[in-house]
This record gives sequence, C-alpha cells and structure tokens, in this order.
Amino acid sequence: MHTRKRRRALIAGVVTVATAALGIGLSTQFASAQTTLRGAADEAGIDIGIAVDANQLQNNATYRNLVATEFNSLTAENAMKWDATEPSDNSWNFSGADAIVDFAEDNDQTVHGHTFVWHSQTPQWVQNLSASAMQAAMVDHINTLANRYEGRVDSWDVVNEVVSDNNGAMRDSFWRNTLGDGYITTAFQTARAADPNADLYINDYSIEGDNAKSDRIYTIAQGLNSQNLIDGVGFQSHLILGQVPSTMEANLQRFIDLGLKVRITELDIRIQTPADANELQQQANDYERVVSICAELADCSGVTVWGLRDADSWVPGVFPGYGAPLLFDDNFGKKPAYNAVLEALGGDGSEEPTTTDPGTTTPPPTGDGDCTAEIDVVNDWGSGWQGNVLITADNGAVNGWTLTWTWPSGQSITSSWNATVTSSGSSVTASDVGWNANIAAGQTMNAWGFVGSGSSAAPQVTCTAD
Repeated sequence: MHTRKRRRALIAGVVTVATAALGIGLSTQFASAQTTLRGAADEAGIDIGIAVDANQLQNNATYRNLVATEFNSLTAENAMKWDATEPSDNSWNFSGADAIVDFAEDNDQTVHGHTFVWHSQTPQWVQNLSASAMQAAMVDHINTLANRYEGRVDSWDVVNEVVSDNNGAMRDSFWRNTLGDGYITTAFQTARAADPNADLYINDYSIEGDNAKSDRIYTIAQGLNSQNLIDGVGFQSHLILGQVPSTMEANLQRFIDLGLKVRITELDIRIQTPADANELQQQANDYERVVSICAELADCSGVTVWGLRDADSWVPGVFPGYGAPLLFDDNFGKKPAYNAVLEALGGDGSEEPTTTDPGTTTPPPTGDGDCTAEIDVVNDWGSGWQGNVLITADNGAVNGWTLTWTWPSGQSITSSWNATVTSSGSSVTASDVGWNANIAAGQTMNAWGFVGSGSSAAPQVTCTAD
C-alpha cells in the first residue's frame, strides 16, 4: 500500500488562486476550518474533491474562487480522458490537463487522475486497432500520461467501468472483445511501473451497495491486490434521491479489509425536477450519510463531488427529467446539501444556505442567447489534422447548441469527441452531449474536437442555440 503526506494549505492563511499557465491571479482569504468544506476536510485528514471543467476554470472567476477555497482535491472531469489527450495516434493535447494540474499545485490541492482506460470517450482510431496494436497503444497512452504527471498526480483511476450492469458480468467493451480480460492486469502493471508512487484505483458505478456488480469488482480487486498492483477502489456514487444503499458502509468496509483504500469518486444525487424544499432537504440528508460513511472509515481517502453547481452537471443531459444534483445551485449559492456535507466533515453548518428559491436548482433555465462558433486547427500532420470547436454565447446564456457547416474541398471527420456528429456528403451537423450544453453569456467554451481527413479547413460555422 502506497502512502503519502497530503499537501495542505494553512487553514487560516491565504489561498492564492493563480496559475502561471493561465495568467490568472487573485487572492481570497481562506476561512476557518469550521466554515468551509476544505477547512473541515483538512482537519479531518481526508480529501474533499471536485470534478473540474478546464474551460470553466479558465473563464469563470467565481468558479475558480470556489474551487480553490472549498476543495482540497481536483479531478479533471474530461480533460484527462483519452479523447481529450490523444485524439489521434501519438498526437497529444495536454492543455486542459496541464491547466488543472497547475492550478492544483498553485493552490496546494491534490489531484486524482481520471482516467487511463475506459470504453467511452476513446477515439475510434483506438477501437479499430488489431489486438497487438491496441495493447501497444494502451501501454503507450498510460506511460505518456503517468510519466508526464509523475509526482504531480497523486492517484489514478486506471480502469473505469469494466463491469456491466448484467448481474456482475464483465462489460463487453472493445477492450475486452479485442484483448480479453487480461487488459485490466496489463493496464495496472503499466501504471505501477510508470509511476510507482501514485495510488492506483479501479473505478465503477452502482457498486456502492453489496450486490453482484460490487462482488465482481471485489474479485477483480482481490486478484490485483495479490500482485501488489492496486491501492484502492473508487465508488462513483451517482445516486438517486433517497436511495443511498443501506449496505454501503459494510460494503466499503469489506474492501478496506482487503488492505485497500476506498474513495467516493463521482458523487452526485439527482432529483426529479423541479425540486421542492423537502426534496432538497432529503438530498442534504443523503449527502450527509455518504460523506459520514467516508469520514468514519479509517481508509476512505476522500469524497469527490462530480461538478460544482447544478447548471454544470451532466445529469439533465443523460437522465431527462432529473437534475439539481450538486452542492451549489445554478447561481453558485450554497444548497442545504452544502451545509450537510460541512457538518459531516466536522465543520459548522449552521449558516443558512444561500439558495432562496428551489427553482434555481431545477434544470438550467431556457437560454435566450445567440451563439457563434469557429473551428480552430490545432494540429496538421499532412495526411490528417485536428480541429477544436470553440463556441461563444453572445447576448445571453446558451443551454444547448447545434452547429452546421459545409466542407469546401472534400474533407471529412474520421473521429470526434464530446459532440453528437452526423454527416451527409459535405454537410456536417454537430450538437452538444449534455454536460457541455451550457455556456454562460459572454463566455467561450472549447466545446469539442475532431480528427479530419484531407487538407485542414476552417469553414464558416452556423451556431443555433437551443
């Protein structure tokens, strides 16, 4: 088992919200240990983490300030995934990941890396490889990321969601169908060799309670642990209101009994919207229960909440009719769940939450703004090229977008990430995938990207706000 001393800011000192890479600098007085999540977690000796969006971190000062002052650990929501870091073979983009790691270091925060190997958000070029080429690509990808961030990223989700929802059966992903179950061991062996000091996790959802899926994860973890390849298990905890499993504490304990750490890695608790005051209080109770379980277990390394405010959550785009899953409302106001988490960490949650109308925690308000978009050619290697698509909300907030354009000279998209793309001849249509639908008025989002064939081009793009 790997251990490390947590890096922590002085509780009563000043947190400097700055990153040299972004050219951002501001200072904010860090409140006492009893009145911020970060202060209470520091005193408790565990992580209180947040999944961060690199675009928001760069463009939204309120977002930056809360990330720095309320949380002592960061996870990249998307910026470290394969589609973001290696969209085409050996063509790397570390801009988002670097910005998050730099920010964490400047603000004395730990980083939990997410994720090396996943069946989703992996470019098509990887999925089409032969077995030998796919294994080589996986090993190279892990080595490149782990080596780049060695000593800077404290822990990694090595494999993500390898078990299906079918009674504990292994997921029939392209990884397993091409490489067999051995790809999991190979991934952990590679990560262990690449960064021996990083804690290595297996991560999955719907394993919080004692069930067939968590049994399968237990068996996998047991085998990896016998080879000294794993340090912990990540329990995503994308929960539904009122459905915290009654067996959650005992289930986490059995993994600890193997000699492993446990971690709540992607916590959110979704509500059917619109949410009323009683439901927000039930959500607070559920959050308190989950965080208390971690705080009371000696080897629970921390809790990460999957997003800062309700408006940024992936939930409404994936679970229609549900939303309001996080600790802050759309306007960055503290919800009852915030105070419940603070109290679960041993802090003072007596302050009244700042949410004034439960309606502000419902799905994002209908956007009334226009949008513009442009294709930014970020890499061109002759036989192909990479484009990032930048979308700007002009006069008002955008809560969904659709783009159309026509290629001028026979170009085509061979793979893409973070958008739903359809093509018909030279015409292209692309739309958001939920989590990247919302753009604040006046803000520009690096929304999605693609690999193109033919000569690079940046045709005029029409953006329609939903």
